[in-house]
Amino acid sequence: MADENKQPETAQDDAKNFSIQKIYTKDISFETPNSPQIFIDKWEPQVDFNLGTNVNPLDEDDLYEVSLSVTVTVKCGEKTAYLVEVSQAGVFTLTGFNEDEMGPMMGSFCPNILFPYAREVISDLVNKGGFPQLLLAPVNFEALYAQHLQQQQAPSSDSLN
Repeated sequence: MADENKQPETAQDDAKNFSIQKIYTKDISFETPNSPQIFIDKWEPQVDFNLGTNVNPLDEDDLYEVSLSVTVTVKCGEKTAYLVEVSQAGVFTLTGFNEDEMGPMMGSFCPNILFPYAREVISDLVNKGGFPQLLLAPVNFEALYAQHLQQQQAPSSDSLN
C-alpha cells in the first residue's frame, strides 16, 4: 500500500524543461529614405508588417537559437517614410519534449516570448527617427503556426492530376 503513491522512476526522466538562456537583438536596420521632406508632407501612413522565424539548433544538446524577424514599412502615398527591420533572437533550452511538441515550441511559444522585445526595439527606433509612436498589435503566434501547418499539409495542385 505504501508504494501506491510512489512515482515511477522514469517520470523524472520524462520531465519537460524549458528555460531562457539569453534574449538579444541580433540585427537592426532603420531607414528614412525620404527625410527630411517626409516630415513636411501630410502624415497619412500605410503600414506593411511582415514576420518570419528561424530556428538554429546549437552545438549543445537541447539548446536552440530562435530568431524572430519583424519588418515594418510605412509609406505616405508613394513615398516610403521609414523601413524598420529587427531580428530579435533568443537562446532556449528545451529538454524532454517529443518531436510533435518541438514544432509548436519553436514556431509559436518562443516567438511569442521574443515579440514584445522586438516591438519595443521597433517603437524606440521609430520614435528616435522623429516619427509618431508606432505600437504594434500583439500577434497570435499559435494561429500563425497552425496556418503554417495547414499550408504544409495542403495537397499541391500538381498532385491532384
